[in-house]
Amino acid sequence: MKSKIHEYRKNNYLSMGKKLLLLLFITSVSLAQNVNRKYKSHKWENGFLKVVVTDGEYRFKVLSDKITETSFIPNGQSYNPVSEAVVLDKPSGKISKTESDKYLEIGTKSLTVHIDKKPFRIQYLKNSNPIFSEKTGYTKKDSTEVLTFNLDKTEALYGGGARALGMNRRGNRLQLYNRAHYGYETRAELMNFCIPMVLSSKMYAVHFDNSAIGYLDLDSKKDNTLSYETISGRKTYQVIVGDTWTDLVSNYTDLTGKQPLPPRWAFGNFSSRFGYRSQESLEGTIRKFEENNIPVDAIILDLYWFGKTIKGTMGNLDWDKDNWPNPDKMIADLNAKGVKTILITEPFILTTSSKWQEAVNKNILVTDKTGKPATWDFYFGNTSVVDIFKPEGKDWFWNVYKRLINQGVGGLWGDLGEPEVFPSKAITAGGKADEVHNIYGHHWAKLVADGYKKDFPTQRPFILMRSGYSGSQRYGMIPWSGDVSRSWGGLQSQMEISLQMGMQGLAYMHSDLGGFAGDYFDNELYLRWLQYGVFQPIFRPHAQEDVASEVARKDIVTMAKAKKQVELRYQLMPYNYTLAFDNNQKGTPLMRPLFFEEPENEKLQTVSQTYLWGNDFLVTPITKSGVTSTEIYFPKSSNWFDFYSDEKHEAGSIAKVVVAEDHIPVFVRGGSFIPMIPTIQNTTKYSLANFDLHFYFDKTVANSTGKVYHDDGLTPNDFEKEAYEILNFNSTNKSDTLILKLNTETGKNFEATDKTITVLIHNIKAKRIFVNNQERFYKTFSEPLKIAVDCKKGTIQELKIEY
Repeated sequence: MKSKIHEYRKNNYLSMGKKLLLLLFITSVSLAQNVNRKYKSHKWENGFLKVVVTDGEYRFKVLSDKITETSFIPNGQSYNPVSEAVVLDKPSGKISKTESDKYLEIGTKSLTVHIDKKPFRIQYLKNSNPIFSEKTGYTKKDSTEVLTFNLDKTEALYGGGARALGMNRRGNRLQLYNRAHYGYETRAELMNFCIPMVLSSKMYAVHFDNSAIGYLDLDSKKDNTLSYETISGRKTYQVIVGDTWTDLVSNYTDLTGKQPLPPRWAFGNFSSRFGYRSQESLEGTIRKFEENNIPVDAIILDLYWFGKTIKGTMGNLDWDKDNWPNPDKMIADLNAKGVKTILITEPFILTTSSKWQEAVNKNILVTDKTGKPATWDFYFGNTSVVDIFKPEGKDWFWNVYKRLINQGVGGLWGDLGEPEVFPSKAITAGGKADEVHNIYGHHWAKLVADGYKKDFPTQRPFILMRSGYSGSQRYGMIPWSGDVSRSWGGLQSQMEISLQMGMQGLAYMHSDLGGFAGDYFDNELYLRWLQYGVFQPIFRPHAQEDVASEVARKDIVTMAKAKKQVELRYQLMPYNYTLAFDNNQKGTPLMRPLFFEEPENEKLQTVSQTYLWGNDFLVTPITKSGVTSTEIYFPKSSNWFDFYSDEKHEAGSIAKVVVAEDHIPVFVRGGSFIPMIPTIQNTTKYSLANFDLHFYFDKTVANSTGKVYHDDGLTPNDFEKEAYEILNFNSTNKSDTLILKLNTETGKNFEATDKTITVLIHNIKAKRIFVNNQERFYKTFSEPLKIAVDCKKGTIQELKIEY
């Protein structure tokens, strides 16, 4: 009997083994990239692994511990080393190399490229676990070239630039051709920023390092396939991994560049509309802000500064002296009040422009195949475009800006930079129109940033632009979400767009507060949009002139309500400026999706209507009319306290929250430090000599930290020049005793001053209070508990609260 059982088991195991081998064979064949692609040879070159296959050559390079780069060069093509996006080109960290008869590997402990020789296959391993692989790899179609990859059937996908599609963009085929979408609402498949990048819920990203137009297909055929399709150019892509979402974004911005710290005034309120038609109207608007004590830091002039009419004047790029008789004095007067002047510019030079003949004579325009200036019609007139890829065109355009900055202009607006109309017949010094279309705005921003570094090295640029590319953040680009409809539908898409762009490096994506397109008049919508605007990167109401966009131009009741939002924006300046510093140093988005907090929670993969503002605020904008309550999920990592009432919400809970008219639901993470200042008229009055430090006590939090970054708000690279201070805060909670410590880290080129900090501790019932071991006696303990602390520079302050 025993022998029969043994024989049965033996035969069964042999059968299972054969089935397993067959399964492995089938899996291996099914994952083979291309049955016609065979491994031929490999060579370890200086800095990369070269693998020759039957239809071309692969180059594998390690760029960092968590980034690899793969290039495929088809037979008959040559390797193009030029990247428009990547700044990280020198490998760092220890690189491992493995070879055997069956496979090759190159990578690091965190990210490895595994190449099977037969059948030929490329896989990417994160911490030794497969995450991503080529499917058929490179294939040639009639007019395009395609790279295809395998997807896990469960992963959510993000990226592709600025679009309104829903947070999980899987299932869409995305055109890569920067183009404006006028008056969009809840869906916009194509917009001004097409970034050839995909991020996965498995916490890796793939960046396709080629700027020519094409498509990014995120499994639109439901066959678990990711594909990148292009008309020409590099077949190069980088795979990036991260241990957390913030780590992943940080690694991507290591690859493509960090955003310079904007001037502090950029976080203030803007006066903007389409458009101010005269010097008198502009000065009258600023008087309205002053008369009503509404903070304002900048005013933006649309195209009427260079022409009386919309059509026929684009390209003049100089003051219309009839309506702007003394711009020098006007700008000087505004600067004296602490209000910056920002001017719109476009790259289009109309044939009716006062600068047309100059542009032709200086040969600074794009051309047709005969070498003559290429011209075409669009809404504003018959036109050409400045060839910013040509040194002469770049220098000509910068000289226009240089003159304006010397005149006192504080910021520049680059509009229509997709370019809005750019026919395929146009030829630039950088390539044909379709090859450079998506990087026109990118190079335009670079032109301005480089010009500032050369001619105004002590001034931080403000570069507001409607179009860009991977890595445009490193030029200081401040992007906005285009001509959104002035409607509830328009508001509903704004969180998704900003969150997605923050994940793709462009963390200052924001919207025209109140909406731009159309004459829809709704004060409730306007106020809800501004309430959201407090907790997004740039606070800039802007609209067509049918309905006033400026807070100071609203009716008395609406103005008073809107003013409170502007004031709150200024009160949060220390917190917001510190977020900007973290973005500059680490690439961390200012607005963050909830799945950053809980990456394993699949329910959060599609959520955009609630998000994190920095690390410490949980925000739910109200995007529909007449809402009186809303359901909110509170991430399980912390307890959360209502910013306005201090009501506590438990970690991981879902609550139906009453919605007030005068603010949107905003909550603060337990254990957080929130620095705030009194309202100021503009940032020229900004000071940390006296400020409030709110601490949200939570018994369950044993330790927490916070900080405030401070510099002059104007000079580039203050941190690198050691012209800064950082105020560090930490809390320790143990045995019914809370200890808060405050200390300052100062750069050697920063002159620190004494400070008075009013510490407000929420949600605590104090019994005894000690400041630097000296007991403070109070008749009653306020709620929140309020303790004034005199901080001498270079000292550590300690507060001990027994409760």
